[in-house]
Amino acid sequence: MEILHRNEHLPSPALEQLGQFVRQRRQQWTDQGEVPDFEAFERELHEHMMALERELIAEELARYDVDVEMVEVAGTVYRQSLTSTETYLSAAGPVSVVRHLYRPAGRSTKSICPLELRAGLVGGLFTPRAARQGAFVVAHLTPREAAAFFGELGGMTPSHSTLDRLPKTISVQWEAQREAWEAALRLAETVPSQATVLSLSLDGVMAPMKEAGRVEKRTQPDKQASGPAGYREVGCGTLSLYDPEGQRLSTIRYGRMPETKKATLCTQLEAEAQSILGLRPDLTIVKLADGAKENWRFLDNLDLGLAGQPGQQVSIVDFCHAADHLKKACDAIWANDPVKSKAKFQCLRTLLKEKEGGVELVIRSLKHHVHRARGSRRERIEKELTYFRNQRPRMQYAHYLAQDWPIASGVVEAACKTLVTQRMKCSGMSWGQDGGQAILTLRSLIQSNRWEPAWALLRTAFCQPVKLIDTHHDPSSPVRKTLALTKARNDNGNIPGYHSLPLAA
Repeated sequence: MEILHRNEHLPSPALEQLGQFVRQRRQQWTDQGEVPDFEAFERELHEHMMALERELIAEELARYDVDVEMVEVAGTVYRQSLTSTETYLSAAGPVSVVRHLYRPAGRSTKSICPLELRAGLVGGLFTPRAARQGAFVVAHLTPREAAAFFGELGGMTPSHSTLDRLPKTISVQWEAQREAWEAALRLAETVPSQATVLSLSLDGVMAPMKEAGRVEKRTQPDKQASGPAGYREVGCGTLSLYDPEGQRLSTIRYGRMPETKKATLCTQLEAEAQSILGLRPDLTIVKLADGAKENWRFLDNLDLGLAGQPGQQVSIVDFCHAADHLKKACDAIWANDPVKSKAKFQCLRTLLKEKEGGVELVIRSLKHHVHRARGSRRERIEKELTYFRNQRPRMQYAHYLAQDWPIASGVVEAACKTLVTQRMKCSGMSWGQDGGQAILTLRSLIQSNRWEPAWALLRTAFCQPVKLIDTHHDPSSPVRKTLALTKARNDNGNIPGYHSLPLAA
């Protein structure tokens, strides 16, 4: 094997140790004795490979450092201030590099590190690949679980607090350029040729928040109270494409932390719909949600950005929610006979779903029974009757099914579960606005199959060009002339504190 050959031009302790390990392992098989432990071989080999990878990463990182008197970053000139050794976190583990720091001339502000800017290190700690892996894992697991996961894999072993900070660092960059980057993601995507239907859905799920105090509860005829103390509604939205047989082809998912009228989420859904319909204006648009007024207020006024006559549009109330309301009505009507209530519910549910004008039959049945009931039973039946009357235009389910249109909002319900509940509602959790949005953004990108292009955009935010100003080898440089003049004046005592003087660009 080539690794056993000594290369005098590339001295590598890690490579030497790897070669020694391989030779020793081979020797174990030639010696008489027990069969060697294969798991131990796997573990030790991985450790040696990671050591070699760390050595090569450290060597490569050092090439991104600069050692000149001055640099310019984003129009600001910085002077070299000190040299120090820093440890960074790579996917193979910690690597230590000697780097140079620079400070703005005449200012007592934080230093910059050209090595970190040129290599695109994330948060001044993670190499790009390590940051990507860390963000992906912590989007699915809690920081403690993620730290244990990396410990089991071998390689980098970040602490749970380090992993907790990583998505927030990434989210700051994403939110600063969110609209432009989301537009770039949409621009790179196409609409499948077999798609015939675009379905839009909007919903929400309660999540525990860090804000102290009890959440104000409000009651609407068609919506439950806002939730228990310390909980607020996280908004979720989806856009799905379906083929002529009603099979779902793809889904874009969005999640946003609590916000008045879900403003940002609604803007995102509108932009996505406009982008898709810009490519395929012939798609049938299905607006699908439960009966909440807030959701339909947005869906009914959705700006699709279509010039001229828009394509076919239909609004559908989620059949599962409609069935839930029907079940409550049956339970109120036949409160003393659960068996009959169940049988009547199954019959009315089938009529509602499969019979043309089924909602009219349900309304007629409830209207008949509401006049025969008294007290709280009558109030309960009237409440459900009002629901079906209000949603009547959106409940022509037999017609929708004949067109192979989706009638259930299971996609957005699943988004509420997978984006929010599974990650953000574990025991003892509570969330701040920024930390929660960081997780929602990562999970939305991953579940929308946008993680790869999204990370390519994110990396650009952590890379910055660094212009080198080498005054030692350019006597005619305006910077060098200014330095020489300033130093001369200081030596003569004319102008004290030359570090405070502005430097020529």
